[in-house]
Amino acid sequence: MLRLGRDTQYPVRACRRQSEIESAGIEVPRAPTAESVTMGSTPDEATPESTATTSAPSFPTRVGWTLFAPGRLGEALASHPVWAMALVAGAVLVFLQTYLIPGEVWDAFMRAQALQAGRQLPEGFSMGGVTRAFTLGIGTLFFAALQFVFAGLVTFAFAFVFGDEGSYKQYLSVTTHAWLIPALVGLCLVPLRISQENPQFSLNMSSFFFFLPEGYPLRVLTMLDLSQLWAWVVVAQGAHAIDRRRSVGSAVAALLVMSLVLAMLFALLPGAGGGR
Repeated sequence: MLRLGRDTQYPVRACRRQSEIESAGIEVPRAPTAESVTMGSTPDEATPESTATTSAPSFPTRVGWTLFAPGRLGEALASHPVWAMALVAGAVLVFLQTYLIPGEVWDAFMRAQALQAGRQLPEGFSMGGVTRAFTLGIGTLFFAALQFVFAGLVTFAFAFVFGDEGSYKQYLSVTTHAWLIPALVGLCLVPLRISQENPQFSLNMSSFFFFLPEGYPLRVLTMLDLSQLWAWVVVAQGAHAIDRRRSVGSAVAALLVMSLVLAMLFALLPGAGGGR
């Protein structure tokens, strides 16, 4: 008879006990294997590499999403709020659309504006040289500064008034990307601005109300640029992605009202409405 020693008896007894437990239908927790730990079958077993956050999409990808997939853009910027490259690109586009318009067009436009206001430009006035460089610099800096102002207004409206959970950096990121749209559209309109001899020519709401006489209501409609309204819709998508409690519809309504108020304020400035 084969006699089992102490070292061999215990494994045999363990195997019998295991088979009895399994036959009774009782589940026995098993120790995790090396493969299950490596593959990360559950969130608790995931490796640090699998839970590491990804970086923001490349800038060309973000530009494409701005134009064609604002929802995906909002989700990406909500988790990775980047804004510097979009701000610089928008400023460069504004600089180019102003620089590409010849000085003669600017001269004719300024003379027409002066005559409409009942005054004359100084003799020998020209938009060349130092005056042109000053205009280019001021226009570019104004566009860049406006992004921070708009982001502040959006942050105040959603984070403070409506109580959404969003930071200024997140709203700034969405705003700078959204306002690439007016900058791109403005660059595409350069040939029309040259042919019309109107550097401020734009596609705005006054085109649908051409029957209105000259006056403050028409100037307000002229300030409602269609590409800027498109940009506000993109910002609304970003506000929804930053705080899911904020619906896209309510965000669009709030931002369109804000854009109308801004148009009413800008229409009060002298010379407003020249982009019709």
